[in-house]
Amino acid sequence: MTQSTEQQTQPVRSCLIWGVLSLLVVVLDLGSKYLAVTNLKYADPNPVLPMFDLTLLFNTGAAFSFLSEAGGWQRWFFVAIAVVVSVVLVIWLKRTPRIYWWLGLALSLVLGGALGNLYDRAVQGYVIDFISLHYQNYYFPAFNIADTAITIGAIILILDMLFLEGKRKSSEESSQ
Repeated sequence: MTQSTEQQTQPVRSCLIWGVLSLLVVVLDLGSKYLAVTNLKYADPNPVLPMFDLTLLFNTGAAFSFLSEAGGWQRWFFVAIAVVVSVVLVIWLKRTPRIYWWLGLALSLVLGGALGNLYDRAVQGYVIDFISLHYQNYYFPAFNIADTAITIGAIILILDMLFLEGKRKSSEESSQ
């Protein structure tokens, strides 16, 4: 295989790997939400551990129920934002070489989580949450697998920008 052919196929292979990871996040997210809806009663906590319950809740807003009482327009606003972010992430992933796996992992997790919640919001009109963490009477807002993937992806992305991006730029400059 010539170098130009290899360079042309590299983004396609990288994008495919990251797409599979994003799809896995979506499948795990939607599958877990299906199990939550079919096995849990709405707003009825099911203790798993002393600080962890499974509690089915529907969130019409964004993170921490932001704009949940806005009257319905927020559904399509958040759908539009999720679509735009997803398109940007797909383009970014397509341009990310496979060697930068930490960056690809982060973007894939965020994309998979965004698509999982986008599906809920577009089809149901709300996002299905069911993971509830608390300490005594202090409750963290309920969340789901998509939210977890977005959070982990964002943390990895921040770590990548803080610690790895500079090394990439240095190695790219020295190779030129």
